[in-house]
Amino acid sequence: MDKTYDPANIERQWYQRWEQNEQFKPRGNGRPYCIMIPPPNVTGTLHMGHAFQDTLMDILIRYHRMAGDRTLWQPGTDHAGIATQMVVERQLNEEGKTRHDLGREAFVDRIWQWKAQSGGTIQNQMRRLGASVDWSRERFTMDEGLSDAVQEVFVRLYEEGLIYRGQRLVNWDPVLQTAVSDLEVESAEEQGSIWKLRYPLDDSDEYLVVATTRPETMLGDTAVAVNPEDERFRHLVGRYVRLPLVGRRIPIVADEYVDPAFGTGCLKITPAHDFNDYQVGLRHGCEPINVLTEQACINDNAPAAYQGLDRYEARERIVADLDAAGLLEGIDPHRMMVPRCDRTGVVVEPYLTHQWFVDLTRDVQQDGRPGGWSAITRPAIQAVRQGQIRFVPENWTKTYYNWLEDIQDWCISRQLWWGHRIPAWYDAQGNVYVGRDEPDVRARHNLPADHPLSQDEDVLDTWFSSALWPFSTLGWPEETDELATFYPTNVLVTGFDIIFFWVARMIMMGLYFRDDVPFREVYIHGLVRDSEGTKMSKSKGNVLDPIDIVDGIDLESLVRKRTTGLMQPQRAKAIERQTRQAFPEGIAAHGTDALRFTFASLATTGRDVVFDMGRVDGYRNFCNKLWNAARFVLMNTEGEDCGSDGETVILGDAERWIISRLQKTEAAVTEAIEQYRMDQAAQAIYEFLWDEYCDWYLELSKPVLQGDATADQRRGTRQTLVRVLEAVLRLAHPIMPFITEEIWQRLAPLAGKSGDTIMTEPFPVAEPGREDPAAEADIRWLQRFILGIRRIRGEMDIPPGKPLPVLLQNSSASDRERLERHRPALDFLARLESVKVLEAGETAPESALALVDQLEIRVPMAGLIDRDAELARIDREREKLTRDYERTRNKLDNESFVNRAPAEVVQRERDKLADMTGSLERLAEQRQRIERL
Repeated sequence: MDKTYDPANIERQWYQRWEQNEQFKPRGNGRPYCIMIPPPNVTGTLHMGHAFQDTLMDILIRYHRMAGDRTLWQPGTDHAGIATQMVVERQLNEEGKTRHDLGREAFVDRIWQWKAQSGGTIQNQMRRLGASVDWSRERFTMDEGLSDAVQEVFVRLYEEGLIYRGQRLVNWDPVLQTAVSDLEVESAEEQGSIWKLRYPLDDSDEYLVVATTRPETMLGDTAVAVNPEDERFRHLVGRYVRLPLVGRRIPIVADEYVDPAFGTGCLKITPAHDFNDYQVGLRHGCEPINVLTEQACINDNAPAAYQGLDRYEARERIVADLDAAGLLEGIDPHRMMVPRCDRTGVVVEPYLTHQWFVDLTRDVQQDGRPGGWSAITRPAIQAVRQGQIRFVPENWTKTYYNWLEDIQDWCISRQLWWGHRIPAWYDAQGNVYVGRDEPDVRARHNLPADHPLSQDEDVLDTWFSSALWPFSTLGWPEETDELATFYPTNVLVTGFDIIFFWVARMIMMGLYFRDDVPFREVYIHGLVRDSEGTKMSKSKGNVLDPIDIVDGIDLESLVRKRTTGLMQPQRAKAIERQTRQAFPEGIAAHGTDALRFTFASLATTGRDVVFDMGRVDGYRNFCNKLWNAARFVLMNTEGEDCGSDGETVILGDAERWIISRLQKTEAAVTEAIEQYRMDQAAQAIYEFLWDEYCDWYLELSKPVLQGDATADQRRGTRQTLVRVLEAVLRLAHPIMPFITEEIWQRLAPLAGKSGDTIMTEPFPVAEPGREDPAAEADIRWLQRFILGIRRIRGEMDIPPGKPLPVLLQNSSASDRERLERHRPALDFLARLESVKVLEAGETAPESALALVDQLEIRVPMAGLIDRDAELARIDREREKLTRDYERTRNKLDNESFVNRAPAEVVQRERDKLADMTGSLERLAEQRQRIERL
């Protein structure tokens, strides 16, 4: 093995070898185990959320593959309708063209060309992170098979009355000129205003003052609403006002939706431009009047003076006209939530338009009782209630129910050119015909070839095709062997932010079309945030590219990467300053295994995953520790007698102890992975490998290998060194695939293994009969003895290599027996000069003390240290520590700091003060002991 661990030299070659040898395909006759990858956007690159999620899935896949299951991790990408169309449209804009210059067919061809050239970025990044997906089965939501599935589902749902076309309010992006889903809308608090407008009563000189945050929509008002319990306005309910600037007579209605404390207590009701107003309008029979175009300009349903104006230009004109007419009561500043499309950044409009919907709300009869949801929604609720699907952690079940029990019909149409075109055709009379293609439509409805038909221009929402992912990727609507084998899949691994948008819809579709759930468990993980707990985003300048952490990146390249594409120069400069401060030397290369181990260690049950580069540094050191341990083992075992089955070996206490500890670690790791606690699995592996195998067993093996042990003892130690390390490599492989494979290939022959790769070796299974409580108790005593001596050395500043005389007081027969049995290890690891057991009543000289239960371990101080020099050293250390203590205490005494600094910063200062207090106390005690010498 190379002297230094260099992940770059091993990772690419191993992944290529695994993929070339088709190691990721399902094999064997074990239980089927399948995970569907949440399909990333074909336009995308791998971000930290992807890397975290893919690591969790790969741990499960590699674990079950090693457990003997017939394992499939199904890969694929989503066609990402809006995002992909925007990418190619930008390219056309740079050429001075638009998609309309090309026409629909040529534009779609251009997107396919772009995908062929640039659409594989994320797959290559997945390879870099070790994702062991079956690439031979990779799917794309627009490929021929999945397109057939999408078409089949649409047609069947339409025929069964569960898809309809209707006029409803949707989220509308005026730039993209399409409906968008709630997931594509980000609402943030912004500064706005409340305009108070006077609406004259129709039958008197009085007026009502209404409050609105969007005065331009008043042109579409159809009512004014007050709360029925508001005594100020109760007498006006049933009367009418004249809509200013328009002249329309509209009613005053009473509705509990109105908050009497908001604004003036009177709300204008604009059903065509507000989701809540739409519901109020339905309750009171108010006709919705749309006053906006698709571009968010005023349309011809409004007075001519405003037609054609952009919505914000219209706002200014309307407010000015109301003011001139004496109808503007006032304007108050107001902080409010503003919805913006995450793709374009433009404010999204509630917009009344004809769209296609999946019926999720129509009442159905079930067991003779009226239902509250459609034939699609009800089974999805029951599947979780009845335990067919389990959420992990379980608390996300409540979120799932809340969404489904307050569900709205699903808008599935988008006004785009890229996507699955809706399989509906229209004739000149406006009749709608749905079928798998135009010949199918003509055959179904007996339409002659000369009967003109035109296909619907819209495409389906991307979430519609991804809702079919668990069965469409396995060949449905064909009844394939893969579908019979791997459906239902075992677990879905995903973030909580798409429980409804994707998880619930997959459950609905799976139950409806396969009569079974799409997966048995849903493992919900947190969302990756930066070390301050802030959401990662390019605009904040805190995004980390996982590949940069793997390969490393210099500071200047990192700065360019983080600031490129930012529109505001001031923001770019701020992000540059942040980057230079946070990464003054850039990001060092850490390798994939260190990053994966970091992700595993962070996979707790919380909502947030706080990512800190310091943890990756620590796990890079962990990889180094494993590498160096393997080099030690190989240097002491290659070409040596390691014992084979049937040969005589003697296992000492240390060997019995490490084997016993291995059994408990194997059991802990298996249980943790089965319970989706990757953090606990990582912790168990880390503690065993670093704290027990490396820090203790390797050291305990040295007196045997280098001392006067017998050949059988040395053979037992070598065998244990090899077999325990080989087992822990298999244990760690799902989390750290590359380094474990590299070491295993060298170690396997010594352990009697002859497989091609560690990834198909059996996952270690604990053998309870090999646990050894007696050996564990013995080594625990030995460890405490050695740690006691080391603590005394540290406190008294005694050089590590200086042999120490030791006195034992209050020793039991067991202590004395253990002392004799472990004396070689104690002399070697604790550097003992001599050991004297004091008789009962015998007084010990002034000495430093360590305890092992009742046993007192004493190290006489006389002659070991220079008394005056040691006192001077302690005084210098106390003086420096006192200065730091005072500085920190003064900071915490400053109310301004405590009140304004982030809570985590204040807590760090408090923790630092507590540590310094303890250190000062220990130095005082140490000085007193030395003064007595």
